[in-house]
Amino acid sequence: MSDNWLNKVNWTADGLVPAIAQDAGDGAVLMVAWMNREALKRTVETSEAVYWSRSRKKLWHKGEESGHVQKVKEIRLDCDQDVILLRVEQVGGIACHTGRHDCFFQKFENGQWVTTEPVLKDPAEIYHK
Repeated sequence: MSDNWLNKVNWTADGLVPAIAQDAGDGAVLMVAWMNREALKRTVETSEAVYWSRSRKKLWHKGEESGHVQKVKEIRLDCDQDVILLRVEQVGGIACHTGRHDCFFQKFENGQWVTTEPVLKDPAEIYHK
C-alpha cells in the first residue's frame, strides 16, 4: 500500500495530529493523544494504537508497559482533516495511566474539579518502574 493516504491529514507545523481514542462498544471517549506520520502508519499496519509521546519524544505503542493495548476497529478523519478518531477495543478496560477506565474522570462542579471515576487498578500494580 502506498503512503499517499497520509498526505490527506493536515499535520501541525511540528508534524502531529491529535488523536481521540473512543470505546468502540459504548462510545466513551477514553483519551486524547498525538500521532505523527509513523505512529498513524504503524497503527494501520498493526491494528493497535501507536501514538507519539511528546514528553518522551518517541513512538508509544499504547499498552507497551501496562498490557492495556487498544485494538483498533476503525479509523476516521474529521471534516477539517486535522483530527484522527480511533474506535478501539480497550484491552483490560483501563485506558488511563491513573488506573481508570478513561482519562476524563474529573468533572467541573460548583467551581471545582471533582473526581467522578474510581481507580480500577493501582498504577503501582500496572507499571513496574
